[in-house]
Amino acid sequence: MIFGIMGAMPDEVDQLCARLQDVRCEHYAGVEYHCGTLHGKQVVVCCAGMGKANAASTVQVLCTKYGIDRLIFSGIAGNMTSKIGIGDVCVGETVVYHDAQLDMLAQSAPFLEEYHGDPVLVQAALDACEACGVKAIAGKIATGDTFVGDASTKKAIEAKCHPDCVEMEGAAVSQVAGRNDVPCVVLRAMSDNADESGYEVLVVKQFSIAEYVKTATEIVAYMIDHL
Repeated sequence: MIFGIMGAMPDEVDQLCARLQDVRCEHYAGVEYHCGTLHGKQVVVCCAGMGKANAASTVQVLCTKYGIDRLIFSGIAGNMTSKIGIGDVCVGETVVYHDAQLDMLAQSAPFLEEYHGDPVLVQAALDACEACGVKAIAGKIATGDTFVGDASTKKAIEAKCHPDCVEMEGAAVSQVAGRNDVPCVVLRAMSDNADESGYEVLVVKQFSIAEYVKTATEIVAYMIDHL
């Protein structure tokens, strides 16, 4: 069993990479892949880069070149619900694009307008959150190639697909994993509220997300240990 573990930014995978044993690093198509073991399990950890194209191409490499059997995407997102708050986690039970023509995408494999996290991995993530003392929900994640940092954009996305959080990679990860019949789950720790304050903190001030990522790292490590 080989686990693929992805993030979009270096901060989202650095803490996890530091935990690996017997590590070898390989550069391929602009991405550094860290191959090693975590809790005795074979893993490949990588930072795909932000956005749907980067995410999709990296998933395909993990499937084709590294032969992964399961995939976990871990990172941060903008909160879109009152059910959780900053630092809490949304586990992607459903993942959907908010900026795509869904009926046209569904004409190609895996022939879906929305994607669903693998039930075993979703439950493993929820169990890990509980064990780590982190509030979490199994919810809906919306993906698009735009950082959501203003109230009007947030409102438009809410009206279109009613997600629990918004980010830039999850649906692409899920779509390509589905094409390859690889079970996957997307985990998101809430870093902001997808509004002007979030843009100011994360983009203008380039605030460190290390504390938020620490939450996700603990959860992923627990999952690998117990799967």
